[in-house]
Order: sequence, then C-alpha cells, then structure tokens
Amino acid sequence: MEFTNSLIKGKLVKRYKRFFADIKANKEIITAHCPNTGSMMGLLDKNNDVWVSKNDNPKRKLKYTLEIIKVKNNLVGVNTHLANKIVAEGLKNNSFKEFNNLKNIQPEVFYNKETRFDFLVNKNNKNIFIEVKNVTLFRDCKVSEFPDAPTSRGTKHIKTLVEASKKGFKSYVLFLVQIENMKYFKIAKDIDKDYYQNYLIAKKSGVQFLAYKCKIDPKQIKIDKKLKIIDE
Repeated sequence: MEFTNSLIKGKLVKRYKRFFADIKANKEIITAHCPNTGSMMGLLDKNNDVWVSKNDNPKRKLKYTLEIIKVKNNLVGVNTHLANKIVAEGLKNNSFKEFNNLKNIQPEVFYNKETRFDFLVNKNNKNIFIEVKNVTLFRDCKVSEFPDAPTSRGTKHIKTLVEASKKGFKSYVLFLVQIENMKYFKIAKDIDKDYYQNYLIAKKSGVQFLAYKCKIDPKQIKIDKKLKIIDE
C-alpha cells in the first residue's frame, strides 16, 4: 500500500480527545487527525518522530492525518483505517501462505444482522471468513501484542467466528502487526483476560489465528512475513 503523497516528518507534542494529535513540523504546530481509537499504549511519548499525510480536500476539517510513529527504533503504522487496505492488497498479491490463489475476495461481508467480517474469500470452493485486527502494541523488543485495551467488540467477533466455523465456514483472525522488527505475537491477557479466554476456546473450536508483520517506511506499508504466535 503506497502513500499517495510524500509524508511529512515531525515530532509528537501530544494526543488528546482520542482523535487529535498535535505535531511539531516545519517549526510550527499542526493538528492532525489520529485515526486510531485504541489506547496506543507505549507510542505517545512526547518528541517521538512521527509522519503525517496531508489532504487538501476543502471538506475535511483537518488536513493532516497521523500515519506512523517511531518508537524504540521501530516504525509503527497507527492508521487503523489502512489495515484492511493493506490486507486486501496482500490477498490480491498472494502475500499470505494460507490465502494463495483465491477465486474471490469480498470486503465487509455481513455474517448476520449484527456482525460483519472484514473479508469473505473463496479458496478451493471453500468460503473463508477473515477478521483483521490491527496491532500496534509491543512491550518487549521482539514481541507484538493485542489488544492494547479491553475490547468487547473483539471478543464478540471471536465468538461469532466460532459460530461460523460450526456452520461450515473456515474462520480466521488475522493480526496485522504494523510494527517493524517483531519476531513473535501473543495475546495481551493481562490487558483483556476475557479476550484471551475466548481466544483459547476459539482455537479448540477450529478458528485459525495468524499474525503477519508489515514492512514499513514513509513511502509504503506492505505485508512482510508471518510471525510465530506464542501462548502463555
């Protein structure tokens, strides 16, 4: 996924009201949209290097969008709105070993009236649901984690994928690790014990869990390679 325009580098001043971030760039303070509803734990230290995109659409209230933060020498993609776009490109380009040579890729498909999943794909005449979770948390230099805050929505998705798998669908949760240099992935059970317990139940019920990290730079973000998932 290539950025349309060159990103602007700056320094983080602060994030506030969830959706706003003040950035010092070109000797002035600009306010950028923060497209991430999570806690962004560990990412928000003042003076962290950041990159923002600019959009001159007159209908937008904020011209800038926070895209990347540098933390402990790792670039982290924080725009959760791009996660499905990155995965869609990866599916089309056969970037995932589990999803090569797909016949059909449908985004945002309703499973029932209450729940829709990020993708419905078909491989070997088998329908497969894929739910994408964007990952930006790391507390160890090589281990990425999800979630960064309690997620009732994430737990609901896992439970519904269990239901779908019992009805004959193959079901996957794909953790998209938008963090450089990671080697492993795990569920942050100290942050959301309920999510972890449902993750274990889902594994026994046939739901598959995958983690893939991204290659990130200020020009593009794309799928890199699969990470080992560790259970503790």
